[in-house]
Formats: sequence, structure tokens, C-alpha cells
Amino acid sequence: MQPLLEELGDRVITVRGRLVLARGTEPAAWAQNVWTEPRWIPITSIGSGARQLSALQRNWRAHIPTLGGHVRRLRLMQEQLPYVAARPLHFGTPAPSAPLGAFTLWEKDLMLASPRTTSPFADGEVQFVENREDPPGRAYLKLWEVFTLTGRTPAPGELCIDLGAAPGGWTWVLGRLGCRVFSVDKAELAPQVAAMPGVNHCLGSGFGLEPRHVGQVGWLFSDMICYPDRLLETVQEWLAADACRNVVCTLKFQAQTDHETARAFAAIPGGRLLHLSCNKHELTFVKLAD
Repeated sequence: MQPLLEELGDRVITVRGRLVLARGTEPAAWAQNVWTEPRWIPITSIGSGARQLSALQRNWRAHIPTLGGHVRRLRLMQEQLPYVAARPLHFGTPAPSAPLGAFTLWEKDLMLASPRTTSPFADGEVQFVENREDPPGRAYLKLWEVFTLTGRTPAPGELCIDLGAAPGGWTWVLGRLGCRVFSVDKAELAPQVAAMPGVNHCLGSGFGLEPRHVGQVGWLFSDMICYPDRLLETVQEWLAADACRNVVCTLKFQAQTDHETARAFAAIPGGRLLHLSCNKHELTFVKLAD
């Protein structure tokens, strides 16, 4: 929440729990889901609220406040609307394509609702059926989320570079997709990842791999722990050398959020910054070839 408020600055009108009202339509990287067509709707009853929402569109999910609010009233209104499945996804299942509206009760008889939002998932939260046995750690969920939201994955046999790969969560995802993966880290990969077909690991710094020594690759990945400005230099170097067609990397911030570097990433042509539901004090940069 704090990085989002810093990013929005004087655009912020008010904050209620995880919901921030702000002026303007400029993108906000730290916003997990943006209500793009918000409107105030007076209601006289739970039924009248549900009917007014249904008149706008079919698919709605209530934003339930974490503290206070009219939770029971919201849940009853949600029950009167068409059912929208919210089961955890199996990776590989496409993201929903139908628009998903969001609503909440600002007061007992005043609803705030938006027929369109930037995420097809309620509150921007993507839940997966997790694999708790094979991958080393839970970092793999970030890559699952990126591929689900963008609808793009590397093709089988495509060459991928994974910088700072150990213990190998992202390499595991890529290996499972049938990619050829060249991973780099000062530490070893988890044994089950290192043994995957198509995975080759080199001991060394992710910053030490120079694009001119690699040639063009399909995808450049990085989830390594480093300062965002150092990562920016690396990504710019690979892009300037025309050495990769697609980039996915994680900006990991320290105690203070480096908004200047985040804006520099956002300014890269064709790229965008996302705050994934699997991110913590991080943003994910994605640049995909047309």
C-alpha cells in the first residue's frame, strides 16, 4: 500500500482498507487491480443493488473490506448476482476473457461499482492449484501468473536465459514447458531442477553474461536479488544489443522504493510494470515481442 500511495502522490483522494480512490487515468504500477469505470450508485435494498449491477453487465465480484464495512450486506448482494467461478486455476488454463466488474458498499445505501477493471480476477488475486513437491520454493508462482495474465509462454525448444536462477524455481517452470534453458547463478540449482532435460547451468554472476557472447535468445528472465538500477542497466544492455525478443524480470526493492528506476522501466517501449498477486515489495517488468 505505501509504495502505491507514494506513486499516486497528490492524486489520492481517500483510502479505505485496500481500496484507494485517486484522480486521473495514468497507469499505477503498484495497483493490483484498477477500477476503470467507477460510479456511485444509490441503493434502497440488497435486491435493488443487485438489479442495478445486473443492468450494467453480467459478471461481478464484491470487494469485501478486511476491516469493518457492510460485509454481510455485500455477501448477500453477491449471492443475488450470477455465479462467477473463483476456483484456483491449474496452470495452463487461460485467464477468463469476459470483463469482470467490481463493487463495494461505501455506505449502507451507497455502492461504488465499476463494470470494467484491469484484471479478470477478483481484486487482482490470481490463485493457482500449487505444486508443493517439485519446484524449489514458491517463486515459480510469479512466472505462472505472468504467463496466465499475458497469455504467452515460451515455445517448446525455445532458448531462454535465466539470470540469478538458483535454486531454480523459474528454470523449473521453463523446463516443464520444454524450453532449452541456460541458467546462471553463483549457487547450484536444486538437484531435481538441474537434472531436467534441456537445462544447462553455469556457476557465475548473472551480470557477467554478456549479450554479445550469447547471440539472440527467445526470452530473458531474472528473479535475482539485486538493486533495481543495476537490473535496469542489464536489461537495457540486452535490449540495445537486440539479444532477446522477450523479457520478464523482477524489480526487488529495499526498504525504500526506487520509484525513479520503476519509471525508467515503465518508459521502455513495449514494456509494462505489473504488481502481481505473487509479488511482495516487488514489481515485475514484462516486454513481449509483437
